[in-house]
Amino acid sequence: MNQEQAAAGQLKLEAFIRRRIAEAGGITFAEYMGHCLYHPEYGYYMAPRERIGKGGDFFTSSSVHSLFGRLVGRQFLQMGELLGGDGFTVAEQGAGEGHLALDILDALAEESPEFYRTLRYRLVEISPDNRDRQERLLAAHRERVEWCTLDELQGMEGCFLSNELVDAFPVHLVEKRDGALLEVFVVSEGDGFAEELRAPSTPDIAGRFTGLGMELAEGNRAEVNLESTRWMRRVGGLLGRGFVLTIDYGYPAAELYSPLRRSGTLLCYHRHRTSEDPLRNVGLQDITAHVDFTSLQNSGEEAGLDSLYFGHQYQFLLGLGFVEGLLQLQARETDEKRARALRLTLKNLIMPDGGMGETFKALVQGKGVGRPQLLCSRSIGDISLPAGMF
Repeated sequence: MNQEQAAAGQLKLEAFIRRRIAEAGGITFAEYMGHCLYHPEYGYYMAPRERIGKGGDFFTSSSVHSLFGRLVGRQFLQMGELLGGDGFTVAEQGAGEGHLALDILDALAEESPEFYRTLRYRLVEISPDNRDRQERLLAAHRERVEWCTLDELQGMEGCFLSNELVDAFPVHLVEKRDGALLEVFVVSEGDGFAEELRAPSTPDIAGRFTGLGMELAEGNRAEVNLESTRWMRRVGGLLGRGFVLTIDYGYPAAELYSPLRRSGTLLCYHRHRTSEDPLRNVGLQDITAHVDFTSLQNSGEEAGLDSLYFGHQYQFLLGLGFVEGLLQLQARETDEKRARALRLTLKNLIMPDGGMGETFKALVQGKGVGRPQLLCSRSIGDISLPAGMF
């Protein structure tokens, strides 16, 4: 998509949203965000454009290095051994361009060919642009890969995977004013859009805080992702036996809704720059909010999912053998400059300094599998990075 096409799409999306506002007398921020990201023709994730990598708007863990997918593949291998049987299904929703799927499949084909031959990799994708990219990227694994809807996964045995999916679900924005919980609505203002605080559009918003046993602090703003818990209950209901692996950035509820977090976590990404203004660059920027992992765990339990593991991404990857994987990659690199570049690249995945390694979390839930000792939960107390590695 060139700049002229992007600008034309932006104008058409803005006109569509204005009509919705006129029809409804204002729309919730959740509806606005949904149109910006998922409008069938002009939404950020639906229209053809570069989203990931240097030429896009943001990086993901899977776009940093293939080692991320290789390590996730090792966890799938252990999950397959725990389940037994002749086949294992990985169902990935919101796979983007398919890089994580490619890295997982490449690694399993190389390291575990017998497991690979019985693997089914099923992709749930609503974006025609992303599906086209996935089909091209995964052509070498076409016998293992297929596309499906969520409903077609009913009764699956294996692991349901999502990586940076839930943070892009539309969220309701709320504020506490004079003791009352109010919701942000979007209205038209001149040539643009503006916010307006109103009574909540659904009692489920206040119900979220009640269910958590928490209250939003006076004057604070926060996001409530009602779609995430509906999604988790649905995924738990679809899974016959196996696991759910959710990787995303977020916090437990007590930290996400801390009185110290005055402005919430909503962020926009456009050309690798962040912004807190979702009412501009309509349809041209990503809009995200940090995930409430406590509510994901609670809704999973309602659908029969047991929480088996929850931790920072760096803990998750170290448990899966990050250090060993890095040393193997480094041993193959004969040029010291490239070896150092490799180390610095991989540092982004695991260093617990507020970056990907700490902000991103991994949640593993299970259904009908008992309480296994997962590979990712391996104690990292005895794991140390070799001196001078970074």
